[in-house]
Amino acid sequence: MGAIIAIVSQKGGVGKSSIARSLAREAAAARLAVKLADLDTQQGTCLDWARDRNALGIDPAVSVESYRNAAAALAVAASVDLLVVDGPARTSAGTLDLARAADLVVQPSGPSADDLRPAIREFRALEKEGVPKGRLVILLNCVGSDAEESAARAFVEEAGFEALPGALPERVAYRMALNAGRTMTETTYKDLNKKAAIMLQSLIQKAAIA
Repeated sequence: MGAIIAIVSQKGGVGKSSIARSLAREAAAARLAVKLADLDTQQGTCLDWARDRNALGIDPAVSVESYRNAAAALAVAASVDLLVVDGPARTSAGTLDLARAADLVVQPSGPSADDLRPAIREFRALEKEGVPKGRLVILLNCVGSDAEESAARAFVEEAGFEALPGALPERVAYRMALNAGRTMTETTYKDLNKKAAIMLQSLIQKAAIA
């Protein structure tokens, strides 16, 4: 069975689907057999993005499918090297099913308390249900400054959870790339691409050794 990375969020607007798409693209570029499973069926963000990407002929191609529930998505893991799951729009019973099966559970979070507090509450709930803390990681996203990153990281660590090294800055270029069927490693700015690639590749490596 391939590795499973679940991207989840207690609230919208923190980059859940953006991270899921970008992560799947990095795995495909590394010649891994990867599937991006979209459980956010109401919005279908990943499916729409995949159609745009395919229509434009952007390489590498990324295999994306929509699934009605976690069990259906998780069944695919046996046929790929990496299954990336874009979790439901809000946490649910399906989130717990994903977390229990995943090698790594990633919550993107902005640096504000309004983003961080729900993220910590969600991880505490998963931990209470038996999900090992070592599988739970926060990815800091939409960060405006080094000071903001430091404060957010301290908040996460004080709560007893791990924040992935580094942070993704708030940049229009990331949104523009995603709007055009590309990802956070495919902007027109090499520095932004590199920053995103380092974080995403560390997630793949972390899941592989979990």
